[in-house]
Parts: sequence; structure tokens; C-alpha cells
Amino acid sequence: MPSTLLAKPNINLLSSTAMALCSAFCPRISTNFRPKPFSSFPSKPLLSLSFKVFSSQATDASSQDKFSGRVGFLGLGIMGSPMALNLIKAGCDVIVWNRTKSKCDPLISLGAKYSSSPEEVAANCDVTFAMLADPESAIDVACGKNGAVSGMGPGKGYVDVSTVDVATSKLINEHIKARGALFLEAPVSGSKKPAEDGQLIFLTAGDRSLYELVSPLLDILGKSRFYLGKVGNGAAMKLVVNMIMGSMMASFSEGILLSKKVGLDPSVLVEVVSQGAISAPMYLLKGPSMVKSQYPTAFPLKHQQKDLRLALGLAESVSQSTPIAAAANELYKVAKSYGLSDEDFSAVIEALKAKSQDTA
Repeated sequence: MPSTLLAKPNINLLSSTAMALCSAFCPRISTNFRPKPFSSFPSKPLLSLSFKVFSSQATDASSQDKFSGRVGFLGLGIMGSPMALNLIKAGCDVIVWNRTKSKCDPLISLGAKYSSSPEEVAANCDVTFAMLADPESAIDVACGKNGAVSGMGPGKGYVDVSTVDVATSKLINEHIKARGALFLEAPVSGSKKPAEDGQLIFLTAGDRSLYELVSPLLDILGKSRFYLGKVGNGAAMKLVVNMIMGSMMASFSEGILLSKKVGLDPSVLVEVVSQGAISAPMYLLKGPSMVKSQYPTAFPLKHQQKDLRLALGLAESVSQSTPIAAAANELYKVAKSYGLSDEDFSAVIEALKAKSQDTA
């Protein structure tokens, strides 16, 4: 059996009735984590969160068995392409699809097969993964015309690794289940480099049997995996993680600019922060480039803002105040208005630079 990290928190969440219709770096979660009990809960619980956490680093039967079925992969963007490539390198039989077929060509040259629609991929695969940019795309690829749902059936599984809101994940789950298939939401924490290196963190929820079945695949793609129980819990966890990350980057940007303004060397600030109690790999990874005003895209800024928006919707659904995240979201929106959507999310610092110039 996999090692079990302590986790029996019962966190009651009100499900959102109307969410706006995926991604990024997360510091590794310690195996010594012990959540503390909460002192208060919403008064009208509609969704009960009770889960166990499993680490793929522990030896267990599921992770030692090689997956022998055919694997489909839908969506070959900045994250999907390296993930599919790692499956191919591991010897998996992979069928790929992407709206822009040219993105499939490099993988086809390495041994992947191609199908012309998500429906065709799902019909010809035992398990189909989907990595889409946003809730709208996730729903369309799964449930739209020639969508994956149409190719699903008993004995098949659908693993959605996109970053979406809880309502979207539940909707896709319902459509998959209606076809007699299994569903697992598995949004990833990690960006381009972790995807390339097979160092992602999977936040899974849904059919436990499918989780066990695809564990060998998740272990090819990532360094750890967490099973969080019912569908919606994985999406909620990912949004909370990315809400924290977006706020951290906004505050870090303020610190870099302030240090420079008072005559300090921001490069030294990056070193100091990276060696202290508030150290996080993100600071040392992003800081040196930010000091040079360079933002090589690992996690697009538009996706960070989208995740903040969805996280704020989740918070509102349970009447949880999130003023810091709300302020950060506004800053990312400003950055988007300056044409920085496709830059790395660390380019949010440019929005602060512009604000400083406006008030000078």
C-alpha cells in the first residue's frame, strides 16, 4: 500500500452554482505535514472533503506495475507536449490529438499515433488524458461535437489534468460516468520545466480504481501524487495552490522594485530571500530573470490570472474573504491590459513598474 500522509480534515465547502468557464510551480509538500483542525466551518455544508494523501515516492504495488494499455493525450500546449513526450519515451503506446495538428508532428515522428478528433482518441484508447488551457476548452474537448465523451464506454478512463473550477470538473465527470466510464481529475502543480523533467505534482480526485490503474503513468510524469477523494477536491486544491502562488509573485515583484528604489541591489535581495525562512524555489528560479526584465514563459500570465479569478469564485462560494488574492488578481489584469498575457506570470512586475511611472 502507498504511504499515507495524515489527513482526515473534514472541510465543508459550498459548491459554486455558477463558475466562470489549467498549471504552475508549487513548492514540494513535506511528508511530515499535519493539518491542524479548523475552528469554524460554513453553516450549510454541501460538499464534504475527507481525504487521504498518497505519495508516489513510497513503494506500492500500483506504482511498480507497468501500464500495458493504450494511452490517449488531448492538448499539446506548453504542458501537454512534454507530458505526452515523457509517456512516449517510457515506451507507452500513445495516440495524440491537438486542434493545431502541426503540434502533433514532433511526437508522431517519435512514435506517437494521431487521431483526428478527441472522440476517435478516446474510442481507441484505454485511458485518455486531457491537458487544456481553461474550463471552456476542457468542456468543449470532452463534451462538445466529436468530443472525448462520445468515444468513452465501460472499461475506459478519462484523466483531466487541466486546471479548471470545481463546477467544470463535476460536469465532465457526469458526462463521462453517463457513458459507463471512469473519471479522475488530476490537475498538476508545476510548469514547463517540471513537465519536461517528469517532476509534476498531481492533485487527483475521483474514481479510486482509475487512480490506482494510472498510477504508473502519473509516476512517469511526476514526482508525487495525492489522492484527495471526491471529484472537485482536486480542482479546489489546485486553485488554492495557484492563488497562493500568484499572490507570492505579486509581493515578490513589489520587493524587487522597492529594493532597487531605495538603492539596494535587487540581485542580492533574491539571494537573501532564497536563503531565509521565506525561501521558495520560485524566488531563486524567477528572481534573476526578473531583475533583468526577462520573462521566458514557463507559466503564461493569462493562465495565472485565470486561476486567480477561479480561486476568487471558489472563495466567494464559501464566503471566505481573500483580499490579498483579490488585489493580486487586479494587478495581473493590469498586466494583461499591457499586452503581457503570453509572457511568464513573473512579468506581472511590469504592471507595478507602469504604476510607479504613472504616479511619478
